[in-house]
Amino acid sequence: MATGCGCGCDGTPPLPSSFVRPRFFAGQLLTEDDLGLLVDYMTAKSRLHHRSLYGPGVVRGLDVGCDPCGGGTVVVTPGHALDCAGHDIVVQCAERVDVRALVRERRIAALGVDCEDPCEDEGARRYGLYVRYEELPVDPVAPYATEEPCPSPGCVPSRVREGHRFVVGCEDPDDHRYNPGTKLLAALGDRPAADDVRDRDERLTRYLDALYAAVSAPGRTFLFDAVDAQRFTAAMDRLRPEISGGTPPAELARELMEQVRALAAAVARFDTYDPAGQQQLVRDHPVLSAVPDARTVLGAVCARLAGVGGPVWPSPLHASIARAVVSETRARLVTGAGEREAPVEVRMLAQGTPLSHSLRVEFRAELTLIREWLLGRLDRTTGVTDCALRRDVTAVEVPPPLPPPREDSPLPGGIAELRALADAAAALSRAVRRFVTGAACATLSPPCESCSDTDVLLARVRLDGCDVVEVCSADREQVLPGGSAYGEWLQKLPRLRELARRLCCVPVPPYPRPEIPPEGPVPRPYADRLLEEWKRTGDLEEILLLLLTRAPGRARRESCGSSSSRRGRWTNSPRSARGWRS
Repeated sequence: MATGCGCGCDGTPPLPSSFVRPRFFAGQLLTEDDLGLLVDYMTAKSRLHHRSLYGPGVVRGLDVGCDPCGGGTVVVTPGHALDCAGHDIVVQCAERVDVRALVRERRIAALGVDCEDPCEDEGARRYGLYVRYEELPVDPVAPYATEEPCPSPGCVPSRVREGHRFVVGCEDPDDHRYNPGTKLLAALGDRPAADDVRDRDERLTRYLDALYAAVSAPGRTFLFDAVDAQRFTAAMDRLRPEISGGTPPAELARELMEQVRALAAAVARFDTYDPAGQQQLVRDHPVLSAVPDARTVLGAVCARLAGVGGPVWPSPLHASIARAVVSETRARLVTGAGEREAPVEVRMLAQGTPLSHSLRVEFRAELTLIREWLLGRLDRTTGVTDCALRRDVTAVEVPPPLPPPREDSPLPGGIAELRALADAAAALSRAVRRFVTGAACATLSPPCESCSDTDVLLARVRLDGCDVVEVCSADREQVLPGGSAYGEWLQKLPRLRELARRLCCVPVPPYPRPEIPPEGPVPRPYADRLLEEWKRTGDLEEILLLLLTRAPGRARRESCGSSSSRRGRWTNSPRSARGWRS
């Protein structure tokens, strides 16, 4: 069953309901309806082609310049334009346009009265100079007598002359250039909120493999190889000279934190072994005889890093991880040294991904935030193409929130809790990717829009009193091959289509859990660059970057009124280095 208001609910329908052309045959009685239908059919088809293949704007000519004699007039050169209804607007010869008179005419039409000379206004005013399509019935003739019961009285126009007139306006005209970035941002909603959700999802994703590895084989050791021994040695050599001193400056703090994380990962792997296994590790890697010294070094350097503030890190999400590095290293490897059991927190440290009580609180809150954001966007976004997404998001079981912990709380988490966190994060991370991918792919075809304003902008003029002092035609719409609807992204289209073939209409793969061998030490890589700025890569990030980057040469709009008033159709984020932001 059809729902909604259908065609024509919002202004002029974008397309005619149907096309009907006359069919002639021998012996047919032709009437004015048959001939009129032929004219209407050909005219409607021509205008449809203009709207769909070319779009509104200036085709050629129609340059606007200052009048050599000065004053309140400008000169419009001959040219051709199309309006959004598909009408041809042709200016056959150069015309002098009295902008001052058009301003006065506009004021009288708006107010219904003549409010004196507009030149009395103080300061400069800006207006848009438009050309408007007009039709004028001409060449009246007297019709012959017919058998019609109510014949037309007097003469009837026998021709329709297509013409134009110039008008001025203050409002920005409709921008018919299709901007895929605008449509994408409409689907994503408030951009800072969307950025925040994707950042939090990125952090959870970086923890997923480590979470599953920590809970999948809780009683088994983590493989310690030559790479881990080399990391242990390099970190010890760098941290030994830094065991004393106050809070380090930002650059040094970042370097020391990474070294602490690397050394803590090596010691934590060592701690997953029983005493016999540790003795064998020392025989295989003699550098591990310095593990007791490493605990002392870690304690001293962590004491210096405890006072490092958030501005040191790329974002507050990185700062939380940094705090977890310090608190978990001190709790699990320094003050907790000698414990026989390796809790899941030690197993997380062994992979370079510390998980403190505070982080567990944040992860639970983030899962709720991401789930609610997705459901909210699905409620507000039209044209969703992933029909099962809402059901899948609703079915995700998010662990309930935890109360904020006391400072440096060492309260451990259980295997069941971490598994629930990992399962919810994996499901919601895939859901975020499905939603963003669908929103990006939905922008790749320009919509069929209604036409509510048929005026074509020729230039923006600035008046100082009664004199035109500036003319600017740089921001008017210009008809391009393939239509002005493609004008915003014509250069990007080949690459977008190539990416779409690989990304769109293809199911987003589920999260692949790390493969854990059935026996023996668990081989797990160390998480590099966890505290550095996270840069996303891949086809989705490239397509988002293309969609959200303003086309070269796109000028900002300047509205009527104050000469300093400026506004753009949409604005890109200045945070250009971060994944999809441009």
